[in-house]
Amino acid sequence: MRLRVLWMALACAMPLAVSAQQGDGTRERVQISVVKPDKVEATDARIARLKVPGGFAVAPFATDLKNVRVIVVAPDGTIYASRRDQGDVIMLRDANGDGRADAPPQVVLARAGAHGLAIHDNKLYLATVKEVFVADIRSDGTLGEARMIIGDLPDGGQHPNRTLAFGPDGMLYISVGSTCNTCNETHQESATMLRGSADGKSRGIFASGLRNTIGFDWHPQTGELWGMDHGIDFLGDNQQPEELNLLQHGKLYGWPHVYGRGDIHPQTTPPGELSKQQWKQMSVPMTLGYTAHAAPMQMLFYRGGQFPAEYRGDAFVTMRGSWNRDKPSGYEVVRIRYRDGKPQAIEPFLTGFLTDGGRTHFARPVGLAIMPDGALLVGDDANGVIYRVSATRPSNDAERLGPPPATEMTTQTSKGIGVPLAAARPETQARGTIGLQSASFAANAPIPLRHSEYADGVSPRLQWQAVEGAQSYALIMEDPDAKPITPFVHWVIWNIPPNVHTLPEGLQEQHRLTEPEGALQGRASNGRVGYYGPRPPVSDPPHHYHFQILALDRMLDLPPGATRDEVLAAAKGHVLAKGTLVGTFRQTQQPLK
Repeated sequence: MRLRVLWMALACAMPLAVSAQQGDGTRERVQISVVKPDKVEATDARIARLKVPGGFAVAPFATDLKNVRVIVVAPDGTIYASRRDQGDVIMLRDANGDGRADAPPQVVLARAGAHGLAIHDNKLYLATVKEVFVADIRSDGTLGEARMIIGDLPDGGQHPNRTLAFGPDGMLYISVGSTCNTCNETHQESATMLRGSADGKSRGIFASGLRNTIGFDWHPQTGELWGMDHGIDFLGDNQQPEELNLLQHGKLYGWPHVYGRGDIHPQTTPPGELSKQQWKQMSVPMTLGYTAHAAPMQMLFYRGGQFPAEYRGDAFVTMRGSWNRDKPSGYEVVRIRYRDGKPQAIEPFLTGFLTDGGRTHFARPVGLAIMPDGALLVGDDANGVIYRVSATRPSNDAERLGPPPATEMTTQTSKGIGVPLAAARPETQARGTIGLQSASFAANAPIPLRHSEYADGVSPRLQWQAVEGAQSYALIMEDPDAKPITPFVHWVIWNIPPNVHTLPEGLQEQHRLTEPEGALQGRASNGRVGYYGPRPPVSDPPHHYHFQILALDRMLDLPPGATRDEVLAAAKGHVLAKGTLVGTFRQTQQPLK
């Protein structure tokens, strides 16, 4: 199927200051291609023409698997693969070590929308669109009863394919794609990488501005997290490149307004009258790019002992293949070369699935896994084949790389934990005091349910006394009773204008506010921007929520989305007066899932 269209984008350009939303004179013309190569059978003749570097061989490991997607391998070599269209997980084995599955696949778990898989502590984790399930792995590879540990992930929309992995820190990482090609998401967990506990009871946003990072893994030596993000559609044959990103805690990666190395999307409009230039300054550019529209899927670093030594520490990524490009891209497996923990180049590794000059294909690679013997498994969700890539002369050094170090992840995510409340820190030293009150609750009294995340989650009304000489006000809300993140930051807002002494109920949860004009909001401890209401564990004793107001002698020069600690560092030496209002909250009833 081949179709070419022209798209006229009338949208925001790159204003240097907060100004127009839509209708600012931008005029861009983009030629778009919709090209979908026909699927043909994976015949022996076609498979024989697959190309891998010298010293490697590729052959089918299992066939007739239908819509096989994500692949994981247990320590004993048992293979699990999700099948999205069939809504299940299958099990395969190669007990005799001949490089072929011993028997047809066995269905071991059925859940609609089955996709992401991970193995941890002899348990199999499965992600569907909105849920995460976990089941014990029995000695024969079958699974015990699956139980749901998460049931409230954002709905899927355009990108419903959740993926899972356990980091070296023992935490569960969940990739949640965007609901659209480019839009301002209404659910803050969309277009993110989430990080949570293995039991699913707590989670937060690790990184944001990620359109659809299906493939991600940790570098074996550095422990850093790398991911391949899907580029934006409808920008032309050669835009947007597929992005390789170094994913770090609290960082924003540009989507939907900025992409690549800092290119501006012509059509979108940031919320809160932020300019695109401001959004760009808040965002981290990609580290490396690859051919546009190739559709990166599963990613892993090679830790096996079979491939030549120079492959260990490099990464592989499956590229499912384009539909939005005149000359098709993807339909391959690529290798990312690393040196000293830094990516150097992305190059084809397994090719030949695209046939007849790009008019047909016989595989769309998705799944990727390493067998205990070091062979690489590549899953195809078009014809349902899992391919095995092996070294024709296995390395004499059969030592596998060990697990990545946990230091990098724990260092990134432990900042700001175990510190005093903001009002007790030296950064907020002040001679004056401010009276802070709320029309929503009295001092040291319960906070109404509607202000909690168990209900409406709306910010309460607050008012304070004016302070002579104040040029701005900042507010920080913390819970010192929370665990393990103590204190838990629930709200950071600063650059409240000096003539504003009241915050209305139900402020927008976005980086910049237009009422009060120009006030900026930062990240809570769970990575969300704006007010995040009380949500203590059910039946905990009442938690105490400290609303702390600071009167400052200047505006703070900080980007939107800053942390509490960044705000306090900028406020140091500029606090004229401060005040605190404490409210309590307790949840006694388990909410409905």
